[in-house]
Amino acid sequence: MTAIRSIPNLGPATEAAFARAGLHTAEEVRILGADATYARLLQAGERPHFIGYYVLVMGLQGRPWNDCKGAEKAALRQRFDALREAHVDTAAIALEAFMRDFGLIDRASMR
Repeated sequence: MTAIRSIPNLGPATEAAFARAGLHTAEEVRILGADATYARLLQAGERPHFIGYYVLVMGLQGRPWNDCKGAEKAALRQRFDALREAHVDTAAIALEAFMRDFGLIDRASMR
């Protein structure tokens, strides 16, 4: 079994997030693919971030993260938006932001 950080562009922080989502090896991530892996992250409570998504896609293709440009990046944005729509409670995120902005909760209580 290979560490997740062996996938290009992914490091210890990403590996920790994947572990919280129940993914522990690079093989699991490769079998699931980028979209299913990212969906697992979102379902585990990770906040959606487009750069994190396309970094994963590029890494699984063995490409540097900054190789994503133009029409390819636009297509990935559409896939990311669909994943976010399907797996993220945006109303809850907005409520948390409102509560944080008005000092009703602090950042430490959000995790």
